[in-house]
Amino acid sequence: MTEVDDFVDAVLPALHGADTAFHNGNAGPRMTMWSRNDPVTLFGALLTKNGWDEIAPAFDFLASRFSNCESFEYEVVAAGASGDLGYIAGIEHTTASVGSASPQAYALRVTTIFRREHGEWKVVHRHGDPVPGNAAADDQLARFGEQEASRLYARRATF
Repeated sequence: MTEVDDFVDAVLPALHGADTAFHNGNAGPRMTMWSRNDPVTLFGALLTKNGWDEIAPAFDFLASRFSNCESFEYEVVAAGASGDLGYIAGIEHTTASVGSASPQAYALRVTTIFRREHGEWKVVHRHGDPVPGNAAADDQLARFGEQEASRLYARRATF
């Protein structure tokens, strides 16, 4: 096996489990995967945060809105690892409820960067955004609340 294979084998099952739990309302496993050592950044589909003190409450808020995860799959498009840094880029295919809505399928493009700390891979950056043309993702994001959704659309309009 290669260094990249070893890295993917080490992080993908944990990432899958953490994000399935997250989409069932439990932020704990995702938080366990994240580094507490700066720099850590989140460029989420809805929120952008910098530093663990901003990221942790964002995860709590987001997870509190999710429930009824019927499926979560991570389609790896690319991965790399060298020394103590690694990344996975892919498409997350999720079917879950946001708020009181029925579960809905949607897809996000996601890049996750890991840093090895004390022999363990920890997330230091996540960037996610809706797959272009995926109206379901836009619908799901809008369910997080009018204020957050308006910030998202204003931010997306500037790119």
